[in-house]
Amino acid sequence: MVFKRLMQAMGVGGPSVETVLANPNCRPGGHLEGRIQVAGGDHAVDVSYVALGLVTRVEVESGDSEYDTTQEFGRRQVTGAFRLEPGQRHDIPFRFDVPWETPLTDLYGQHLHGMTMGLRTELEVARAVDKGDLDPVAVHPLPAQERLLEGLLRLGFRFARADVERGHIYGVRQSLPFYQEIEFLPAPQYARAINQLEVTFVTDPQQVQVVLEIDKRGGLFTEGRDAFGRFTVDHATVDRTDWAAQLDAWLRQSIQRRGLFF
Repeated sequence: MVFKRLMQAMGVGGPSVETVLANPNCRPGGHLEGRIQVAGGDHAVDVSYVALGLVTRVEVESGDSEYDTTQEFGRRQVTGAFRLEPGQRHDIPFRFDVPWETPLTDLYGQHLHGMTMGLRTELEVARAVDKGDLDPVAVHPLPAQERLLEGLLRLGFRFARADVERGHIYGVRQSLPFYQEIEFLPAPQYARAINQLEVTFVTDPQQVQVVLEIDKRGGLFTEGRDAFGRFTVDHATVDRTDWAAQLDAWLRQSIQRRGLFF
């Protein structure tokens, strides 16, 4: 009996959790639906709660070093406490709201290199937390985000990679403790002046704040520099602008203003 209680305290023979998503594809501001299946083990337990949260990999700068960590966000508790008898099954339907600032993972059916995203299920029994179930999630762009990215591709920019960085962007309203950077290699017409272009979206229900960062090439007697641009796109009016032409005009103006030419 003492051995059995010890094994129970270690979680042996305890409940199992499996989450089944109706559809793993979503967009920022949308939702994920599914069911959480909790199955009882060989002894009764008191479950404190079941919670869901999105998880992504985040780069952190600390002093002179950088490291990756796992960041949970959009967390939501889907049940309160309940008793789970041996062998009993508890089926929990859910609808999980995806935060508007959720980073993108897929574009035009292609996974963005460098991105990871999953929905994690957490269950607490007797103050011990089980974070066992993690289901991959694909986050696709909203129409406003897609139009901007499409404009860059039309100009000849090529996607390189994407990452998520911890921190806040100066002057931008931001609710999550991190932001995504989508990196592009320059189109041929900009290649003499630009090393790469980084795009960040900070989205809310009405609009998308777009931050562009140009990594400029250095000349023989000059150092490379960064240039920033920021503008806002309304979800309702995004189709009224030729974004390829708009982005081309901003890039040329930004480069020439700083004495760099094509």
